[in-house]
Amino acid sequence: MTEEEVVTYEVIDQVARITLNRPEYRNAQNSAMTYALDAAFVRATDDDNVKVIVLAGNGKHFCAGHDIGTPGRDVDVEFDRKAVIHWTHVDKVGGDLRYARESEVYLGMCRRWREIPKPVIAMVHGACIAGGLMLAWSADFIIASDDAFFSDPVVRMGIPGVEYFAHPWVMNPRAAKEFLYSGDRFSAQRAHELGMVNQVVPAEELESTVLALAGRISQMPRFGLALTKKAVNQAEDLQGMRAGMDSVFGLHHFAHAHNAEVGADSLGGLDAKSMAKKNKEQE
Repeated sequence: MTEEEVVTYEVIDQVARITLNRPEYRNAQNSAMTYALDAAFVRATDDDNVKVIVLAGNGKHFCAGHDIGTPGRDVDVEFDRKAVIHWTHVDKVGGDLRYARESEVYLGMCRRWREIPKPVIAMVHGACIAGGLMLAWSADFIIASDDAFFSDPVVRMGIPGVEYFAHPWVMNPRAAKEFLYSGDRFSAQRAHELGMVNQVVPAEELESTVLALAGRISQMPRFGLALTKKAVNQAEDLQGMRAGMDSVFGLHHFAHAHNAEVGADSLGGLDAKSMAKKNKEQE
């Protein structure tokens, strides 16, 4: 798919709406989508007429996570790296491949997007799973429909959570342990109670609620918003968020290496279908 097809972009009334557009795969995030998202975020940042960015998903779900099994999975494709300075993962093997790729397309990109100097609102409906959490957590606010649900089931693979390990900061540490240990889905309402979600609204009111909030924010001075975002992000990092992510990223790759050493592959033998089956069995 082309960059324009996997992510769509439009601007209405000073609000840039960036939409994940792989609905047939529940907006599973491959590298093509990652770099299309990045291009859209840069475009919105460079446009002085854009005051607020809204991140949404086309179809029934916001994002079902990383692409680990669709025909568009592109783990061996090279893209123009932007998030970190590191050698390419292409033609590498083992931990060298995984670390190089995930440093760029997962952890690095989400950190890059967290620093976008304009306010970003994630408009979440349906599934927000694993890699989908990373996209939503990179935003400043999450407004969710009452049918939305959140989960990070990758502990089933023996892996301690997704690469952008914000769990203890977007919810309290005990809730983060429950979220990860159980692999359970947290409803939008539960996520709101834990502070991960700003608002929960009926599905039919999701878009109007998000756009109304974006409209109010757009009345604020642009530079003041950018400085305020920087201030809050710096406070989170002083609370250990960035260093914590670095340490867990090492554990994440230790888990991948362990899986590859003792089993069939770095994902513990689970693909998208088998993960979905395991999750359904526990419901």
